[in-house]
Amino acid sequence: MTMDAVAPTTANTVRLSGRLAAEPEERVLPSGDRLWTCRLIVPRADVRVLASGRKGPSVDVVDLAGWSGKVRRSMRTWRAGDVVGVEGALRRRFYRSGGQTASRMEVEVTTARVLRRAASG
Repeated sequence: MTMDAVAPTTANTVRLSGRLAAEPEERVLPSGDRLWTCRLIVPRADVRVLASGRKGPSVDVVDLAGWSGKVRRSMRTWRAGDVVGVEGALRRRFYRSGGQTASRMEVEVTTARVLRRAASG
């Protein structure tokens, strides 16, 4: 039996919708590449009770990164509080901080749209 016959189909596909925690920010890397980043607040469907009796987190906060021109153009129009929908892939990014290597997880967005604008005022 080959490994392909035994291994399940794999995929790295993420689909999220939630509220923007703050205004997206443009970053220019030392290479000159540009991207837009922001944080998405995604409500959890279930709230679990911890051993201490307290409720666990009721939301997840997810970092988003938009690299393609189309996604960057969309993200630059977003405002804090907007409800947006994104699709993409989960990525682990490595960087240097304080002389040490660190990492974080983020969603590299391939499709992005506003679902509902934040109330103004």
